[in-house]
Amino acid sequence: VTADEGILHASGNGVPPVTKDYCIVYSSKWISLPKSLDNATFRTLENLTSTVLCNSSQVPSGLMKDKAVVVMRGNCTFLEKARIAQSLGAKMLLIASKPRLSSLSDNKTDFEDVTLPVALIRYNDIVDMQLTLGNEVNVTLYSPPLPEFDCSMVVIFLIAVFTVALGGYWSGVAELENLKAIATPGERETRRKKEENVTFTPVTVILFVVICCVMLVLLYFFYKWLVYVIISVFCLASAMSLYNCLAALIGEIPFGQCRIACCNKTIEVRLIFLAVFCIAAAVVWAVFRNEDRWAWILQDILGVAFCLNFIKTLKMPNFKSCVILLGLLLLYDVFFVFITPFITKNGASIMVEVAAGPFGNSEKLPVVIRVPRLEYSASTLCDMPFSLLGFGDIIVPGLLVAYCRRFDVQTSSSSVYYISCTIAYAIGMVLTFIVLALMKMGQPALLYLVPCTLITSSLVAWRRKEMKKFWKGSSYQVGWMP
Repeated sequence: VTADEGILHASGNGVPPVTKDYCIVYSSKWISLPKSLDNATFRTLENLTSTVLCNSSQVPSGLMKDKAVVVMRGNCTFLEKARIAQSLGAKMLLIASKPRLSSLSDNKTDFEDVTLPVALIRYNDIVDMQLTLGNEVNVTLYSPPLPEFDCSMVVIFLIAVFTVALGGYWSGVAELENLKAIATPGERETRRKKEENVTFTPVTVILFVVICCVMLVLLYFFYKWLVYVIISVFCLASAMSLYNCLAALIGEIPFGQCRIACCNKTIEVRLIFLAVFCIAAAVVWAVFRNEDRWAWILQDILGVAFCLNFIKTLKMPNFKSCVILLGLLLLYDVFFVFITPFITKNGASIMVEVAAGPFGNSEKLPVVIRVPRLEYSASTLCDMPFSLLGFGDIIVPGLLVAYCRRFDVQTSSSSVYYISCTIAYAIGMVLTFIVLALMKMGQPALLYLVPCTLITSSLVAWRRKEMKKFWKGSSYQVGWMP
């Protein structure tokens, strides 16, 4: 039997009454829950989590009469518990589960006489209910319809397109500075020594994809240890990235340029304060990362800075390398989302499991842009309170957009490649959200972003009769990039 997600609405007896919602899992083939609280019936909750209710003798007579009862998950089946609870007069049965909530597996046809609602609830939620609402609690069950579209996707879309466009533009500015330096005698070697960019070759592209695959599999099997390694790396990398992004802006401001001497070098005081600020931002996020009310804002700021710095720093030497990188990562994304459910024991996607925290792990990987869902539903409450977009879905197409921008600068093509590829990325994001809304399941965004950006860039190069140069890279890149 497949599982459906619903909501348990609990109300305390205080004045005014305190209410709180909790996630439940039930089967719509067994019961039909109201779609709103308007038609819901409240029952007094009787907490019997000291028993598993596999035998009617475990409960005193009359204790369950006309009540909602919560018992622990045990050796007997759900519907056996339901039959006992119904025979003792209960009107609702909640089964508290310490493990992760799973599907209800009993066959309802064997228990046609069972009519009371049966649902699974997290044991931790029962404990929280007592602490928050007290011992006298009234509860009801309902299941609001899943919204077709959530406005948080618009925010995700704007963040993604902005980051890709700005990262590509910043890469083009750096390329223009390189060209000007090379045109000036004596500055070329100086510029190359200051250059902080890393160029991907086809060999390094393949190695990079292999590392990604190995890392994802290791995360799946050793998540509870490696997640803290990823958090530490993210804090360090995002602090450095935020510094680089803000330093580029501060460099354009002609004020506060006083310097101090240290170790035979001079450094601007404002850059020292900037470094302290960036480190503090990363530390604050690390300490309060599980505070859902506001920590996501800081994570998104650090994440955008990380993506911008990555897109600007990593250079694709030619369109050939872009095709290899995007093509391989497309296969990587599709395999770990759509194919791995046929391999894993629980039938879950490795990519989705790692993103959500496998086996109910409370620590989440900080490699996503996340925005709270604005439409309230059972899914929002149960497992996905945020809309997510992985950094890879920004960085990977962003590297192609950055290459297009640099090619525009090198060939003086009036930003036609850059603008076309950025628009294609935006179209790919819209297509991703449409499929997500229609299929109501996680999607590998690169499945839609890669074809949109690669095909658009190819068509522009073919239409301008520059495909050969676009494929191999400009003579400047071939001649001067290490």
